[in-house]
Amino acid sequence: MKKSIFFTLLLLAVMVFQSCGPVIVSHRLADPPPPWFYPHRVQTVRYVFFPEFSIYYDLSSRTYIYLDGGVWVRHRVLPAPYRNYDLSRYRYERIRNYYDDDIKPYHDQNNSNRGRSNANVKRRTN
Repeated sequence: MKKSIFFTLLLLAVMVFQSCGPVIVSHRLADPPPPWFYPHRVQTVRYVFFPEFSIYYDLSSRTYIYLDGGVWVRHRVLPAPYRNYDLSRYRYERIRNYYDDDIKPYHDQNNSNRGRSNANVKRRTN
């Protein structure tokens, strides 16, 4: 009787421990953010924008997003004209409260006239 209870408990323990496995949070644990992005505090952002180049970086998919021939494209490396630039030396903006996959609506709403014209500037009337 004691042996059957012992083997039953042993079998139950083995089944419980076999069902416990490693929990994988992300498959990119070894893939850190780029060296230019080291925030001083924890922030929940998905996109980073480089206004000098009009390039976005998607932190969740680890891709650069930029206009190429009027079409938004995603690549894991910078476009050829910008590959020699050290992005840590340039100003960037963290895009807060925007988590959609398509960056075009955000860009059209917030950055379409940046540095190109004064069409949105209110003029004083005398």
